[in-house]
Amino acid sequence: MANTVSAKKMARKIERRTEINKSRRSRMRNFIRKVEEAIAGGDKTAANEALRQAETEIMRAAGDGVVHKNTASRKVSRLSARVKAVGA
Repeated sequence: MANTVSAKKMARKIERRTEINKSRRSRMRNFIRKVEEAIAGGDKTAANEALRQAETEIMRAAGDGVVHKNTASRKVSRLSARVKAVGA
């Protein structure tokens, strides 16, 4: 448990940041899920649209420090490859 004033303040700040990061990570996962559902449905146009939105959201999460930039790039790359394979 934090004892000093500064440690108590940091604990409060971390708690607030954790909530914000949780919501951003959840939002990113929801967009990824929409792409995966469109892929499962076999709808290429919907998958492309969902991918476009998901890519923006994933990169925003990387910019905010929720996920590492390489992790974000990997997720986008794998999703785009799966979307590309839908029509084939």
